[in-house]
Amino acid sequence: MTPVRWGILSTALIGTQRVIPGMLRSRGLQVAAIASRELSRAQAAASTLGIPTAYGSYEALLADPSIEAIYNPLPNHLHVPMTLAAAQAGKHVLCEKPMSLTASELEVLRPHASKVHIREAFMVRHHPQWIESREEVRRGAIGELRFIQVPFSYYNADPANIRNMADIGGGSLYDIGCYAIVAGRWFFEADPERVIATMERDPVLGIDRTASGLLDFPGGRQLAFTVSTQSARYQRIQLVGTQGRIEIEIPFNAPQDKPCRYWIDDASAPDGSGMRTVALPVVDQYQLQAEAFSRAVRGETPTAAGLDDAVMNMRIIDALFASEKSGRFERP
Repeated sequence: MTPVRWGILSTALIGTQRVIPGMLRSRGLQVAAIASRELSRAQAAASTLGIPTAYGSYEALLADPSIEAIYNPLPNHLHVPMTLAAAQAGKHVLCEKPMSLTASELEVLRPHASKVHIREAFMVRHHPQWIESREEVRRGAIGELRFIQVPFSYYNADPANIRNMADIGGGSLYDIGCYAIVAGRWFFEADPERVIATMERDPVLGIDRTASGLLDFPGGRQLAFTVSTQSARYQRIQLVGTQGRIEIEIPFNAPQDKPCRYWIDDASAPDGSGMRTVALPVVDQYQLQAEAFSRAVRGETPTAAGLDDAVMNMRIIDALFASEKSGRFERP
């Protein structure tokens, strides 16, 4: 297919260090331009990454008629306004997670959701370890999936980091708790009926630096997660069924240059001797994500499905924050 021409909104590190390098590996798309509020920063990033055009404002990028799709990695509070501006300019938008700060904010995008593709950038859904693990569950490799456990943490107490700024969408639930939510929805292939949460907030920064949640899915199935932005670096997904379990080793920050693996344990022995390892070849989940979006741009009629999915993610986050205050189960 004719390569889709992409523009990048901002020189955010998630873009310059992770997403753009993955996109540049693909022949199915072209990273044609990058924008910053400071032209010098855009030019420096363009020079480093080999991007042809640099713009000194987001508006200039959106006005470029040759740009077809936008990747939006701006801070959380700018996701909706700049995604809206891009959609109004007729651009398809892949927006970093979380797509908004509340579910209701996303409704301004609905009039555009059938005109351009609008999707939330959960690259994990494109990685073979997620796809194959779900197929194992579907095939009954671990019996009936009963519960999922997700720990995800890293340490960052820098007050200048946007992840630690409460007023613009910082905190553990927005930043990494959303991945646990997506894991539950992905592997159960359903949405939770009710949720409950507890959170511990940094006394200075005001963010939820540790958050735990329990999501109750249809059929009595449960997802339990704990996420933290001020704990040792660690991540896992445990899928436990009636006859075995699957453990994904690096489920979220899968390396772009190394193989990944997951384990299937038939539960025949408590010491794990019934476990087998599934090794996967090297892939780049950011490349796969951009290629999938580009194929959609070329071959699919835009629908509200991507927006609806993002709305549900945010409804669950809204309910977890509501539960923090109420101390009760809340419904998304």
